[in-house]
Amino acid sequence: MDAVVGELFTSKKPKCALFAPENGDGHSRRQSHRARRSIMLAMLLAIFVAASVVTAWPWPHASGHPPCSTVEAGYQCRPDLSRYWGQYSPYFTVESEIPDVLPEQCQITFVQILSRHGARDPTSSKTEVYNATISRIHANAQSYTREFAFLEDYEYNLGADQLTLFGEQQMVDSGEQRVVQSAENFAQGFHAAKLAARCRDPAYPYPLVVIPEGDGTNNTLNHALCTDFEDGPVDKIADDAQAAWAAIFATPIQARLNDDMPGANLSVIETVYMMDLCPFETVAHPTGAISQFCDLFTEQEWHQYNYYETLDKYYGYSHGNPLGPTQGVGFAKELIARLTNTPVREGASTNRTLDESNTTFPLGRQLYADFSHDNDMTAIFSALGLYNTTVALPNTTIVEAPQADGYSAAWTASFAARAYFEKMTCQGHDEELVRILVNDRVQPLTQCGADHMGRCTLSAFIDSLDFVKADGHWDRCFV
Repeated sequence: MDAVVGELFTSKKPKCALFAPENGDGHSRRQSHRARRSIMLAMLLAIFVAASVVTAWPWPHASGHPPCSTVEAGYQCRPDLSRYWGQYSPYFTVESEIPDVLPEQCQITFVQILSRHGARDPTSSKTEVYNATISRIHANAQSYTREFAFLEDYEYNLGADQLTLFGEQQMVDSGEQRVVQSAENFAQGFHAAKLAARCRDPAYPYPLVVIPEGDGTNNTLNHALCTDFEDGPVDKIADDAQAAWAAIFATPIQARLNDDMPGANLSVIETVYMMDLCPFETVAHPTGAISQFCDLFTEQEWHQYNYYETLDKYYGYSHGNPLGPTQGVGFAKELIARLTNTPVREGASTNRTLDESNTTFPLGRQLYADFSHDNDMTAIFSALGLYNTTVALPNTTIVEAPQADGYSAAWTASFAARAYFEKMTCQGHDEELVRILVNDRVQPLTQCGADHMGRCTLSAFIDSLDFVKADGHWDRCFV
Protein backbone atom coordinates (compact mmCIF):
# COMPACT_ATOMS: atom_id res chain seq x y z
CA MET A 1 0.00 0.00 0.00
CA ASP A 2 1.06 3.58 -0.42
CA ALA A 3 0.25 6.44 1.88
CA VAL A 4 1.63 9.87 2.61
CA VAL A 5 3.21 10.35 5.97
CA GLY A 6 3.88 14.02 5.49
CA GLU A 7 6.59 16.51 4.63
CA LEU A 8 9.23 16.98 7.26
CA PHE A 9 10.64 20.13 5.72
CA THR A 10 9.15 22.70 3.40
CA SER A 11 12.34 23.66 1.62
CA LYS A 12 14.22 21.64 -0.97
CA LYS A 13 17.42 21.77 1.05
CA PRO A 14 18.01 19.82 4.24
CA LYS A 15 18.01 21.79 7.49
CA CYS A 16 19.42 19.08 9.75
CA ALA A 17 22.37 16.71 9.77
CA LEU A 18 23.14 15.18 6.40
CA PHE A 19 24.12 11.62 5.60
CA ALA A 20 27.74 12.27 4.77
CA PRO A 21 30.92 10.21 4.59
CA GLU A 22 32.71 9.63 7.87
CA ASN A 23 36.30 9.56 9.02
CA GLY A 24 37.81 7.08 11.46
CA ASP A 25 38.74 3.41 11.38
CA GLY A 26 36.70 0.97 9.31
CA HIS A 27 35.00 -0.76 12.24
CA SER A 28 33.80 2.42 13.95
CA ARG A 29 32.69 3.88 10.63
CA ARG A 30 30.59 0.78 9.91
CA GLN A 31 29.02 0.80 13.38
CA SER A 32 28.12 4.49 13.34
CA HIS A 33 27.03 4.27 9.72
CA ARG A 34 24.53 1.52 10.49
CA ALA A 35 23.27 3.21 13.63
CA ARG A 36 22.72 6.52 11.89
CA ARG A 37 21.75 5.41 8.40
CA SER A 38 18.10 6.07 9.09
CA ILE A 39 18.15 9.53 10.57
CA MET A 40 20.93 10.92 8.42
CA LEU A 41 19.08 9.94 5.28
CA ALA A 42 15.79 11.10 6.67
CA MET A 43 17.13 14.56 7.32
CA LEU A 44 17.40 15.09 3.58
CA LEU A 45 13.79 16.19 3.32
CA ALA A 46 10.49 14.39 3.60
CA ILE A 47 9.14 11.04 4.59
CA PHE A 48 6.64 8.74 3.01
CA VAL A 49 5.73 5.25 4.16
CA ALA A 50 3.96 2.64 2.12
CA ALA A 51 3.27 -1.03 2.20
CA SER A 52 0.38 -1.79 3.25
CA VAL A 53 1.32 1.88 4.38
CA VAL A 54 3.72 4.84 3.84
CA THR A 55 5.45 6.35 6.99
CA ALA A 56 8.81 7.31 8.56
CA TRP A 57 12.27 6.13 9.60
CA PRO A 58 13.82 4.40 12.67
CA TRP A 59 16.38 5.61 15.23
CA PRO A 60 17.51 5.04 18.81
CA HIS A 61 14.60 5.25 21.22
CA ALA A 62 14.94 7.11 24.48
CA SER A 63 13.37 4.34 26.55
CA GLY A 64 16.19 1.87 25.89
CA HIS A 65 16.30 -1.42 24.05
CA PRO A 66 15.57 -5.04 24.82
CA PRO A 67 18.77 -6.68 26.09
CA CYS A 68 18.97 -8.95 23.07
CA SER A 69 18.54 -6.15 20.52
CA THR A 70 20.76 -3.25 19.48
CA VAL A 71 20.13 -0.40 17.07
CA GLU A 72 23.43 -1.04 15.31
CA ALA A 73 23.11 -4.77 14.67
CA GLY A 74 19.59 -5.93 15.56
CA TYR A 75 18.98 -9.15 17.48
CA GLN A 76 22.16 -10.53 19.03
CA CYS A 77 21.16 -13.32 21.45
CA ARG A 78 22.25 -16.84 20.50
CA PRO A 79 23.25 -16.04 16.91
CA ASP A 80 24.12 -19.72 16.48
CA LEU A 81 20.36 -20.36 16.63
CA SER A 82 18.47 -17.10 16.09
CA ARG A 83 19.95 -16.41 12.66
CA TYR A 84 18.57 -19.70 11.37
CA TRP A 85 14.86 -19.26 11.98
CA GLY A 86 14.01 -18.31 8.40
CA GLN A 87 11.53 -15.45 8.08
CA TYR A 88 10.83 -15.77 11.81
CA SER A 89 14.34 -14.60 12.72
CA PRO A 90 14.35 -11.17 14.37
CA TYR A 91 16.20 -8.64 12.21
CA PHE A 92 19.99 -8.78 12.42
CA THR A 93 22.71 -7.09 10.40
CA VAL A 94 24.04 -9.43 7.72
CA GLU A 95 27.77 -9.00 7.25
CA SER A 96 28.57 -7.60 3.83
CA GLU A 97 31.43 -8.80 1.65
CA ILE A 98 31.34 -5.35 0.05
CA PRO A 99 31.90 -2.46 2.51
CA ASP A 100 28.58 -0.83 3.38
CA VAL A 101 30.04 2.52 4.43
CA LEU A 102 29.51 5.54 2.21
CA PRO A 103 32.71 6.36 0.31
CA GLU A 104 34.29 9.63 1.43
CA GLN A 105 33.85 11.26 -1.98
CA CYS A 106 30.13 10.42 -2.21
CA GLN A 107 26.89 11.89 -0.89
CA ILE A 108 23.45 10.27 -0.73
CA THR A 109 20.80 12.07 -2.79
CA PHE A 110 17.85 9.66 -2.52
CA VAL A 111 16.74 6.70 -0.43
CA GLN A 112 13.81 4.33 -0.73
CA ILE A 113 13.29 2.15 2.34
CA LEU A 114 11.35 -1.09 2.17
CA SER A 115 10.71 -2.79 5.51
CA ARG A 116 8.87 -5.80 6.78
CA HIS A 117 6.65 -5.36 9.82
CA GLY A 118 8.11 -6.18 13.23
CA ALA A 119 7.87 -9.50 15.04
CA ARG A 120 4.34 -10.83 15.38
CA ASP A 121 2.30 -13.66 16.80
CA PRO A 122 1.60 -16.64 14.51
CA THR A 123 -1.12 -16.28 11.90
CA SER A 124 -4.57 -17.37 13.05
CA SER A 125 -4.37 -20.66 11.15
CA LYS A 126 -0.93 -21.44 12.57
CA THR A 127 -1.90 -20.55 16.12
CA GLU A 128 -4.72 -23.11 15.86
CA VAL A 129 -2.42 -25.94 14.77
CA TYR A 130 0.26 -25.02 17.31
CA ASN A 131 -2.31 -25.05 20.10
CA ALA A 132 -3.70 -28.37 18.86
CA THR A 133 -0.20 -29.89 18.76
CA ILE A 134 0.50 -28.89 22.37
CA SER A 135 -2.91 -30.17 23.47
CA ARG A 136 -2.26 -33.51 21.79
CA ILE A 137 1.14 -33.82 23.48
CA HIS A 138 -0.45 -33.16 26.86
CA ALA A 139 -3.14 -35.74 26.17
CA ASN A 140 -0.83 -38.49 24.90
CA ALA A 141 2.69 -38.08 26.28
CA GLN A 142 3.39 -40.53 29.08
CA SER A 143 6.53 -38.77 30.30
CA TYR A 144 8.96 -35.96 29.45
CA THR A 145 12.71 -36.50 29.58
CA ARG A 146 15.48 -34.00 30.30
CA GLU A 147 14.98 -30.64 28.55
CA PHE A 148 11.43 -31.60 27.54
CA ALA A 149 10.24 -31.50 31.16
CA PHE A 150 9.00 -27.91 30.89
CA LEU A 151 6.37 -29.02 28.36
CA GLU A 152 4.39 -30.86 31.01
CA ASP A 153 3.24 -27.55 32.50
CA TYR A 154 3.56 -25.40 29.38
CA GLU A 155 0.45 -23.44 28.40
CA TYR A 156 -0.03 -22.14 24.87
CA ASN A 157 -0.82 -18.42 25.13
CA LEU A 158 0.31 -16.98 21.81
CA GLY A 159 -2.12 -14.70 20.01
CA ALA A 160 -2.79 -14.40 16.29
CA ASP A 161 -1.40 -12.00 13.68
CA GLN A 162 -0.67 -9.03 15.94
CA LEU A 163 2.68 -7.40 16.65
CA THR A 164 4.33 -8.46 19.87
CA LEU A 165 5.80 -5.91 22.28
CA PHE A 166 9.24 -6.95 21.05
CA GLY A 167 8.06 -6.40 17.46
CA GLU A 168 6.84 -2.90 18.31
CA GLN A 169 10.24 -2.03 19.75
CA GLN A 170 11.91 -3.38 16.60
CA MET A 171 10.06 -0.81 14.52
CA VAL A 172 10.75 2.05 16.91
CA ASP A 173 14.41 1.06 16.49
CA SER A 174 14.88 0.83 13.10
CA GLY A 175 -2.77 -3.57 5.69
CA GLU A 176 -3.11 -5.66 8.13
CA GLN A 177 -3.12 -4.08 11.53
CA ARG A 178 0.40 -5.30 12.30
CA VAL A 179 1.72 -3.45 9.23
CA VAL A 180 -0.11 -0.26 10.17
CA GLN A 181 1.17 -0.59 13.72
CA SER A 182 4.72 -1.09 12.43
CA ALA A 183 4.39 2.11 10.41
CA GLU A 184 3.19 4.02 13.46
CA ASN A 185 6.04 2.73 15.62
CA PHE A 186 8.50 3.48 12.83
CA ALA A 187 7.22 7.05 12.74
CA GLN A 188 7.64 7.38 16.51
CA GLY A 189 11.27 6.36 16.18
CA PHE A 190 11.82 8.90 13.41
CA HIS A 191 10.19 11.63 15.48
CA ALA A 192 12.42 10.79 18.45
CA ALA A 193 15.43 10.91 16.15
CA LYS A 194 14.57 14.39 14.93
CA LEU A 195 14.21 15.64 18.47
CA ALA A 196 17.52 14.03 19.43
CA ALA A 197 19.14 15.81 16.48
CA ARG A 198 17.66 19.11 17.74
CA CYS A 199 15.43 19.44 14.68
CA ARG A 200 11.92 20.83 14.71
CA ASP A 201 9.16 18.42 13.71
CA PRO A 202 5.89 20.36 13.30
CA ALA A 203 4.44 17.67 11.02
CA TYR A 204 4.26 15.07 13.81
CA PRO A 205 2.10 12.99 14.19
CA TYR A 206 2.38 12.08 10.54
CA PRO A 207 -0.83 11.05 8.76
CA LEU A 208 -1.04 7.53 7.33
CA VAL A 209 -3.03 6.49 4.30
CA VAL A 210 -3.77 2.76 4.44
CA ILE A 211 -4.53 0.81 1.28
CA PRO A 212 -6.68 -2.31 1.77
CA GLU A 213 -5.22 -5.74 1.08
CA GLY A 214 -8.60 -7.21 0.21
CA ASP A 215 -9.77 -8.68 -3.07
CA GLY A 216 -10.10 -6.30 -5.99
CA THR A 217 -7.74 -3.58 -4.76
CA ASN A 218 -4.61 -2.86 -6.79
CA ASN A 219 -1.83 -2.81 -4.23
CA THR A 220 1.78 -2.87 -5.38
CA LEU A 221 2.84 -4.37 -2.06
CA ASN A 222 0.42 -7.29 -2.07
CA HIS A 223 0.65 -10.39 -4.27
CA ALA A 224 -3.01 -11.44 -4.07
CA LEU A 225 -4.14 -9.93 -7.39
CA CYS A 226 -2.63 -12.57 -9.68
CA THR A 227 -5.21 -15.37 -9.59
CA ASP A 228 -3.12 -17.99 -11.39
CA PHE A 229 -0.29 -17.34 -8.95
CA GLU A 230 -2.62 -17.73 -5.96
CA ASP A 231 -4.71 -20.67 -7.17
CA GLY A 232 -2.95 -22.18 -10.19
CA PRO A 233 -0.41 -25.02 -10.43
CA VAL A 234 2.51 -22.76 -9.44
CA ASP A 235 0.89 -22.35 -6.02
CA LYS A 236 2.07 -25.87 -5.07
CA ILE A 237 5.73 -25.60 -6.08
CA ALA A 238 6.93 -24.31 -2.71
CA ASP A 239 4.80 -26.76 -0.74
CA ASP A 240 6.23 -29.68 -2.71
CA ALA A 241 9.82 -28.49 -2.21
CA GLN A 242 9.29 -28.08 1.53
CA ALA A 243 7.60 -31.46 1.89
CA ALA A 244 10.50 -33.19 0.13
CA TRP A 245 13.07 -31.52 2.38
CA ALA A 246 11.02 -32.06 5.56
CA ALA A 247 10.89 -35.79 4.84
CA ILE A 248 14.70 -35.77 4.89
CA PHE A 249 15.63 -33.42 7.71
CA ALA A 250 12.62 -33.60 10.04
CA THR A 251 12.16 -37.38 10.15
CA PRO A 252 15.17 -38.02 12.45
CA ILE A 253 14.07 -35.12 14.66
CA GLN A 254 10.57 -36.59 14.78
CA ALA A 255 11.95 -39.90 16.04
CA ARG A 256 14.04 -38.19 18.72
CA LEU A 257 11.13 -36.07 19.98
CA ASN A 258 8.89 -39.12 20.18
CA ASP A 259 11.58 -40.96 22.14
CA ASP A 260 11.84 -38.06 24.58
CA MET A 261 8.06 -37.81 24.92
CA PRO A 262 6.82 -41.42 24.79
CA GLY A 263 3.27 -41.61 23.52
CA ALA A 264 3.28 -38.17 21.86
CA ASN A 265 3.56 -39.75 18.41
CA LEU A 266 4.29 -36.46 16.64
CA SER A 267 4.07 -36.36 12.85
CA VAL A 268 6.70 -34.77 10.61
CA ILE A 269 4.71 -31.56 10.22
CA GLU A 270 4.05 -31.41 13.97
CA THR A 271 7.79 -31.70 14.46
CA VAL A 272 8.21 -28.60 12.31
CA TYR A 273 5.50 -26.88 14.37
CA MET A 274 7.52 -27.57 17.51
CA MET A 275 10.47 -25.82 15.87
CA ASP A 276 8.24 -22.89 14.88
CA LEU A 277 7.39 -22.35 18.53
CA CYS A 278 11.00 -21.45 19.31
CA PRO A 279 11.04 -18.13 17.38
CA PHE A 280 7.41 -17.30 18.13
CA GLU A 281 7.81 -17.82 21.87
CA THR A 282 11.06 -15.85 21.75
CA VAL A 283 9.58 -12.77 20.07
CA ALA A 284 6.50 -13.02 22.31
CA HIS A 285 8.76 -12.22 25.27
CA PRO A 286 8.94 -8.44 25.85
CA THR A 287 12.74 -8.49 25.72
CA GLY A 288 13.13 -11.27 23.17
CA ALA A 289 14.54 -13.75 25.67
CA ILE A 290 15.35 -17.10 24.06
CA SER A 291 12.55 -19.63 24.52
CA GLN A 292 13.05 -23.05 26.09
CA PHE A 293 11.75 -24.55 22.84
CA CYS A 294 14.96 -23.45 21.11
CA ASP A 295 17.25 -25.79 23.03
CA LEU A 296 15.16 -28.81 22.09
CA PHE A 297 17.01 -28.75 18.77
CA THR A 298 20.66 -28.75 17.72
CA GLU A 299 22.52 -26.09 15.80
CA GLN A 300 22.62 -28.35 12.74
CA GLU A 301 18.87 -28.87 12.96
CA TRP A 302 18.33 -25.09 12.98
CA HIS A 303 20.38 -24.76 9.81
CA GLN A 304 18.13 -27.40 8.25
CA TYR A 305 15.03 -25.59 9.47
CA ASN A 306 16.24 -22.30 8.01
CA TYR A 307 16.71 -24.03 4.67
CA TYR A 308 13.16 -25.41 4.93
CA GLU A 309 11.84 -21.85 5.22
CA THR A 310 14.22 -20.63 2.51
CA LEU A 311 12.77 -23.17 0.08
CA ASP A 312 9.33 -21.72 0.78
CA LYS A 313 10.46 -18.20 -0.17
CA TYR A 314 12.54 -19.25 -3.16
CA TYR A 315 9.93 -21.52 -4.75
CA GLY A 316 6.97 -19.51 -3.53
CA TYR A 317 7.88 -15.92 -4.41
CA SER A 318 11.33 -15.77 -5.97
CA HIS A 319 13.14 -17.08 -9.02
CA GLY A 320 12.08 -20.66 -8.29
CA ASN A 321 8.47 -19.82 -9.15
CA PRO A 322 7.58 -18.84 -12.75
CA LEU A 323 5.20 -16.14 -11.49
CA GLY A 324 7.03 -15.21 -8.27
CA PRO A 325 9.04 -12.19 -9.48
CA THR A 326 5.99 -10.88 -11.37
CA GLN A 327 4.31 -10.21 -8.03
CA GLY A 328 6.95 -7.56 -7.31
CA VAL A 329 6.67 -5.71 -10.62
CA GLY A 330 4.16 -3.10 -9.41
CA PHE A 331 6.38 -1.79 -6.64
CA ALA A 332 9.43 -1.96 -8.92
CA LYS A 333 7.61 0.33 -11.37
CA GLU A 334 6.99 2.80 -8.57
CA LEU A 335 10.65 2.61 -7.55
CA ILE A 336 11.67 3.49 -11.12
CA ALA A 337 9.33 6.48 -10.99
CA ARG A 338 10.83 7.71 -7.73
CA LEU A 339 14.42 7.14 -8.85
CA THR A 340 13.89 9.01 -12.12
CA ASN A 341 11.31 11.55 -10.94
CA THR A 342 8.92 10.51 -13.72
CA PRO A 343 5.30 9.28 -13.64
CA VAL A 344 4.62 5.61 -12.96
CA ARG A 345 4.16 3.55 -16.10
CA GLU A 346 0.84 1.84 -15.57
CA GLY A 347 0.70 -1.95 -15.60
CA ALA A 348 0.69 -5.09 -13.48
CA SER A 349 -0.51 -4.28 -9.95
CA THR A 350 -0.05 -0.51 -10.07
CA ASN A 351 -2.92 1.63 -8.81
CA ARG A 352 -3.65 4.46 -11.24
CA THR A 353 -5.77 6.42 -8.77
CA LEU A 354 -2.97 6.55 -6.21
CA ASP A 355 -0.01 6.78 -8.57
CA GLU A 356 -1.44 9.73 -10.51
CA SER A 357 -2.10 11.77 -7.37
CA ASN A 358 0.58 14.08 -6.03
CA THR A 359 -0.97 13.60 -2.60
CA THR A 360 -0.68 9.83 -2.42
CA PHE A 361 2.30 9.39 -4.77
CA PRO A 362 4.42 12.55 -4.71
CA LEU A 363 7.58 12.68 -6.79
CA GLY A 364 10.72 14.69 -6.18
CA ARG A 365 11.24 13.59 -2.60
CA GLN A 366 14.56 12.37 -1.31
CA LEU A 367 13.29 9.80 1.17
CA TYR A 368 10.48 7.25 0.93
CA ALA A 369 9.68 4.39 3.28
CA ASP A 370 7.34 1.49 2.57
CA PHE A 371 6.15 -1.38 4.77
CA SER A 372 4.98 -4.78 3.65
CA HIS A 373 5.20 -8.52 4.29
CA ASP A 374 7.98 -11.06 3.83
CA ASN A 375 6.46 -12.69 0.75
CA ASP A 376 5.87 -9.38 -1.03
CA MET A 377 9.41 -8.20 -0.29
CA THR A 378 10.80 -11.46 -1.66
CA ALA A 379 8.89 -10.95 -4.91
CA ILE A 380 10.07 -7.33 -5.16
CA PHE A 381 13.72 -8.28 -4.74
CA SER A 382 13.30 -10.90 -7.45
CA ALA A 383 11.56 -8.52 -9.86
CA LEU A 384 14.50 -6.13 -9.49
CA GLY A 385 16.94 -8.90 -10.41
CA LEU A 386 18.43 -9.39 -6.96
CA TYR A 387 19.69 -12.91 -6.19
CA ASN A 388 19.49 -13.76 -9.89
CA THR A 389 22.82 -15.59 -9.62
CA THR A 390 21.46 -18.00 -7.00
CA VAL A 391 21.32 -21.44 -8.56
CA ALA A 392 18.06 -23.38 -8.29
CA LEU A 393 17.95 -24.60 -4.70
CA PRO A 394 17.79 -28.41 -4.35
CA ASN A 395 15.19 -29.97 -2.06
CA THR A 396 17.38 -32.91 -1.04
CA THR A 397 20.47 -31.21 0.40
CA ILE A 398 21.10 -27.95 2.21
CA VAL A 399 22.70 -24.92 0.56
CA GLU A 400 23.80 -22.27 3.06
CA ALA A 401 23.34 -18.57 2.34
CA PRO A 402 26.98 -17.81 1.39
CA GLN A 403 26.92 -20.62 -1.17
CA ALA A 404 23.53 -19.38 -2.45
CA ASP A 405 24.96 -15.93 -3.21
CA GLY A 406 23.37 -14.48 -0.10
CA TYR A 407 19.93 -15.98 -0.52
CA SER A 408 18.27 -17.13 2.70
CA ALA A 409 14.91 -16.43 4.29
CA ALA A 410 16.69 -15.24 7.44
CA TRP A 411 19.01 -12.92 5.48
CA THR A 412 16.30 -11.37 3.31
CA ALA A 413 12.88 -11.58 5.00
CA SER A 414 13.38 -11.60 8.77
CA PHE A 415 11.01 -9.86 11.15
CA ALA A 416 11.65 -6.10 10.64
CA ALA A 417 13.87 -6.82 7.61
CA ARG A 418 14.75 -3.70 5.71
CA ALA A 419 16.15 -2.83 2.30
CA TYR A 420 17.71 0.46 1.25
CA PHE A 421 17.63 1.61 -2.37
CA GLU A 422 20.12 4.48 -2.56
CA LYS A 423 21.19 7.04 -5.14
CA MET A 424 24.45 8.87 -4.62
CA THR A 425 26.66 11.41 -6.34
CA CYS A 426 30.39 10.76 -6.26
CA GLN A 427 33.42 12.75 -7.32
CA GLY A 428 34.74 11.47 -10.62
CA HIS A 429 31.34 10.15 -11.74
CA ASP A 430 29.22 12.18 -14.15
CA GLU A 431 26.07 10.19 -13.36
CA GLU A 432 24.36 9.23 -10.13
CA LEU A 433 25.04 5.71 -8.86
CA VAL A 434 22.53 3.20 -7.45
CA ARG A 435 23.26 0.92 -4.51
CA ILE A 436 20.98 -1.62 -2.78
CA LEU A 437 21.42 -3.04 0.71
CA VAL A 438 19.29 -5.80 2.24
CA ASN A 439 19.65 -6.06 6.02
CA ASP A 440 22.84 -3.98 5.66
CA ARG A 441 24.41 -6.37 3.16
CA VAL A 442 25.36 -4.67 -0.11
CA GLN A 443 23.79 -6.53 -3.02
CA PRO A 444 26.17 -6.60 -6.00
CA LEU A 445 24.10 -5.40 -8.97
CA THR A 446 25.56 -7.89 -11.42
CA GLN A 447 22.62 -7.43 -13.78
CA CYS A 448 23.81 -3.93 -14.71
CA GLY A 449 27.60 -4.26 -14.55
CA ALA A 450 28.28 -3.41 -10.91
CA ASP A 451 31.54 -1.76 -9.92
CA HIS A 452 33.74 -3.08 -7.09
CA MET A 453 31.36 -1.49 -4.56
CA GLY A 454 28.30 -3.23 -5.99
CA ARG A 455 26.91 -0.08 -7.63
CA CYS A 456 25.59 0.69 -11.11
CA THR A 457 24.95 3.99 -12.81
CA LEU A 458 21.31 5.03 -12.61
CA SER A 459 20.79 4.62 -16.36
CA ALA A 460 22.37 1.15 -16.38
CA PHE A 461 20.20 0.06 -13.46
CA ILE A 462 17.01 1.30 -15.13
CA ASP A 463 18.04 -0.31 -18.43
CA SER A 464 18.47 -3.64 -16.63
CA LEU A 465 14.80 -3.66 -15.57
CA ASP A 466 13.28 -4.79 -18.87
CA PHE A 467 11.36 -7.50 -16.98
CA VAL A 468 9.70 -4.82 -14.86
CA LYS A 469 9.01 -2.47 -17.76
CA ALA A 470 7.35 -5.34 -19.65
CA ASP A 471 5.07 -6.11 -16.65
CA GLY A 472 6.89 -9.39 -16.01
CA HIS A 473 4.55 -12.28 -16.82
CA TRP A 474 1.41 -10.44 -15.75
CA ASP A 475 -0.33 -11.72 -18.89
CA ARG A 476 -0.19 -15.23 -17.37
CA CYS A 477 -2.02 -14.21 -14.21
CA PHE A 478 -5.53 -14.56 -15.57
CA VAL A 479 -5.31 -17.42 -18.07
